[in-house]
Amino acid sequence: ASSAACPDLAALEAAVAEFDGCALRETALNLCFADGSPDAEVMLIGEAPGAEEDRLGKPFVGQSGKLLDKMLAAIGLERSSVYITNVVYWRPPGNRSPTPQEIAACQPFLERQIELLKPKIIVFLGGSAARGLLGVKEGVTKLRGRRFVYTTADGTRIPAMVTFHPAYLLRQPAQKRLAWRDLLALRQRLREAQAEAAD
Repeated sequence: ASSAACPDLAALEAAVAEFDGCALRETALNLCFADGSPDAEVMLIGEAPGAEEDRLGKPFVGQSGKLLDKMLAAIGLERSSVYITNVVYWRPPGNRSPTPQEIAACQPFLERQIELLKPKIIVFLGGSAARGLLGVKEGVTKLRGRRFVYTTADGTRIPAMVTFHPAYLLRQPAQKRLAWRDLLALRQRLREAQAEAAD
């Protein structure tokens, strides 16, 4: 089924499970579609599932996920209240980066995921997560700290931002102070979006 024909997130997940246009599914153990709340105001989009994610069929459950949970908790957000996914839904072999072709194959589903979720803000974890959807070329260090807007196919404009992937922060802990700034900016932008919705 085409992604556009899916009326809700459950139908979309079923369509992704049936989708054979991405070869990653042949080598992965499990589909990692998403985790969190279908009513979430904050949507986090990472790059690809790793070994732990592949085993459990959920995004961000390994070391990166534990750090992500801590980062969210620092600004008063729980994993159960946000929505987490990746630009590809299956683990690339040996944890290599997904190819542009693999990302492109999954992108229509991701675009529909955003339309159905209707988050108040999208946070891209890492530059490669942002590139396809925001149409940007730069790496994360140039993209973070800027305000972006993602426009859905039906014309809905959703505030977006880019920050470091937690896996990068585990390798480069000195960057955590910049990530903290990004988290404070996320909290501020979420408040702005909530205030607009309340008007």
